Amino acid sequence: MQIFDKKFNKNNISIKTILFLIKKYKTPFWLYCAENIKNKILQLKKFDTIRFAQKSCSNINILKIMRYEGVKVDAISLGEIERALTAGYNPKKNNDIVFTSDIFDKQTLKRIIDLNITVNIGSIDMIHQLGSISKGHNIWLRINPGFGHGHNKRTNTGGETSKHGIWYTDLKKSIYLIKKYNLNLIGIHMHIGSGVDYYHLQKVCNSMLNNVLKPYMPKIDIISAGGGLSIPYKERDIKVNTDHYFKLWNNTRNIINNFFKKNIKLEIEPGRFLVAESGILICQVCAIKNIKKKRFVIVDAGFNDLIRPVMYGSYHYISAISSKGKDMSNDLKINTIVAGPLCESGDIFTQLDNGEISYFMLPIVNLGDYLIFHDTGAYGASMSSNYNSRPLIPEILIENNIPKIIRRRQKIQELINLELF
Repeated sequence: MQIFDKKFNKNNISIKTILFLIKKYKTPFWLYCAENIKNKILQLKKFDTIRFAQKSCSNINILKIMRYEGVKVDAISLGEIERALTAGYNPKKNNDIVFTSDIFDKQTLKRIIDLNITVNIGSIDMIHQLGSISKGHNIWLRINPGFGHGHNKRTNTGGETSKHGIWYTDLKKSIYLIKKYNLNLIGIHMHIGSGVDYYHLQKVCNSMLNNVLKPYMPKIDIISAGGGLSIPYKERDIKVNTDHYFKLWNNTRNIINNFFKKNIKLEIEPGRFLVAESGILICQVCAIKNIKKKRFVIVDAGFNDLIRPVMYGSYHYISAISSKGKDMSNDLKINTIVAGPLCESGDIFTQLDNGEISYFMLPIVNLGDYLIFHDTGAYGASMSSNYNSRPLIPEILIENNIPKIIRRRQKIQELINLELF
């Protein structure tokens, strides 16, 4: 079996399979490997609960894999609640679903109360809104510890510039209101952003202790380490040490156990870590332009499909397969700007986080050849849009070596029908 780009193919997908899927479904499309997801879940089994941040990849069929593997789910909208329910999650079954947000809208709040879904509360206003109509409701508090960290300033979820969580100095007031409304506080959640830096991680652990070990704190049942575990987008990126990650948080949990004289469950909430490396985006070269000394390769996928490079300056490794099925990874490579088809100057996949155009060392591809963006399983399809009136592209899952479509290509008429009355 010929494997394309052996150096970076994390899912051992053969060229034969790729070409078969291209012929059947046409480009562009997303492709996921179920075994990769299952292997990542195994790496976190030391935690009492793994809760998938479904915003990273919300396809119902991916959620079904998570549920089958014993992973619980986090929802941040009514749509994500309904996706979890459709995937078979049961909100009455030991906190299968937790709703995390900084606000309620009326429709979502009603559904949460009807289903008795545990809420991870991110603002004092939410305490008032829930407590006034649902006494005894199970809640967590998401605390902003006063500092944050992230691979990009837009992925920083802690500190004074972040909208997320209850500011740590408002914790005592929050506990007072929780008791006033007779809400049932079962957990404390703390998450400062994406990307693993063990110095910052230790700071979060220390902050968890500083905030939880208070005389006014009720005896909680759970602490949540949040998510943000990184993955190696570049070959030389360091992989997260999940054993060390667990050890830091387990030490924190044990101190809290001693404080409350009870066993506290330790929960982790990964998104990217579980699904990013399982996914690739396959597209076709449609045009090549040489502008002065710059070589532009334009493909049929745009930032409406994969927005991370435009939004964050994120890097994705790119492989190439010729139209005849030849792996081009060992071919001579040259500086190339890879762009999409959108009527937007920013539709460039090779750019830095300040918007400056960058290059990728790509083989000398021709019209009709195929490019493959790696590690797109997280925040790829789930952040897609219909910009330029482009339909959403298919998602395909390979499980037990059998590919199956898990989202069909959207039709243009379906977009138009939304506006016809």
